[in-house]
Amino acid sequence: MAPPGYLNWLIDTGERQATACGREIEIWALNPQEDAAVLSEWSKHFREHYISDSDLPFMAGGTGLDHATFLRTILFPDAKVAPGPSLRSGDFGEIIVADFIQYFLGYWCPRELRYQDRWNRNDSTKGCDVIGFKFANEENPGPADELFIFESKSGMSTTDANRLQDAINDSIKDRLREGMSLNAIKRRFFDRGEMGDARKVERFQNQADRPFCRINGAAAILDEAVFAGTDFTATDGAVHFNQENLRLLVIRGPSLMKLVHALYERAADEA
Repeated sequence: MAPPGYLNWLIDTGERQATACGREIEIWALNPQEDAAVLSEWSKHFREHYISDSDLPFMAGGTGLDHATFLRTILFPDAKVAPGPSLRSGDFGEIIVADFIQYFLGYWCPRELRYQDRWNRNDSTKGCDVIGFKFANEENPGPADELFIFESKSGMSTTDANRLQDAINDSIKDRLREGMSLNAIKRRFFDRGEMGDARKVERFQNQADRPFCRINGAAAILDEAVFAGTDFTATDGAVHFNQENLRLLVIRGPSLMKLVHALYERAADEA
């Protein structure tokens, strides 16, 4: 599958900052352009995390709602009523991180089911934010296989919080959430009869008997103003249980909340 065109706007700045514990933080920049074709492709990619375009006519049928209204009132987090806007920014950040590890780092990252199975549009999905899998040899699983679990935090309005530190702190909780999250993904594939994918997830459910490499990540997706006001040198990951395999990422961009809302609007209008 070809990467979404908007990823051409996600650029490694080459800038690196050091945390208080001596770890490296990668700084990437998202610089959207006024390109209608790419924005339409991006909105479709975004929309299909919530429902496939092939399923939309049936699911909207019988509601008396057109596709755009169905998406805005039944599936997408609310644009104005809390916690809808924060869920929008959070989902946006998770999807970008998922795209990052899939298309830039080469992991298999099944994530649509995380949003498609959401019963309440204004309630976040529980569990690990982003999970990626990489197989050195799919026919012969071995210790070089990788499980990558990323915690994502968005910061798109003025805040005193260090959102990267928040992501690290929540990543520590992934030690307990990992098993439940893998079970949930496996169950979703099982329920859909997609046994091959269910088995691929199952491969990572018992590290003692089937060794693999576990990598953890913490990401902050920040508006430029929030990025400028954050002291990343105070960030500390020393107490993380997987500190030897902890990747830290910051993605910054201009007027991100405006972009988020515009993306949801286009995703609805063009459905």
